[in-house]
Amino acid sequence: MSLSLAYIDDEPDLRELVAMTFDLDGRISLACFASGKEAVEAFENGGLTVDAILLDVMMPGMDGVETAARLAELDATRNVPVIFFTAHVREEEHERLRKAGAAGILAKPFDVMTLADQVMAILDQGSE
Repeated sequence: MSLSLAYIDDEPDLRELVAMTFDLDGRISLACFASGKEAVEAFENGGLTVDAILLDVMMPGMDGVETAARLAELDATRNVPVIFFTAHVREEEHERLRKAGAAGILAKPFDVMTLADQVMAILDQGSE
């Protein structure tokens, strides 16, 4: 299975690391965005479709939860599963993200050797 993923994160080093990780894996192609605003604008302008969204929670301006809410309003992303990417591992935070529509939650820091498998497993669960 091969899929396209939008990755939204304000940290350039992390975007680069995640891109390299998925490149090496070969099953996931990425469209990277440096902010929620940038991603929302790209999807509003049309022409871009993805199978899933990997979304950082803590970002300046529009945070991950607000970005997910805005993307849920757009035709292009309304039914696209969102996986939140967060350094906050407290259960209260996970509950907040589930209420925001999370298909899954992945922790930072992450293991580059298993990240693609984790994303695929979350998406496989949602398609059952």
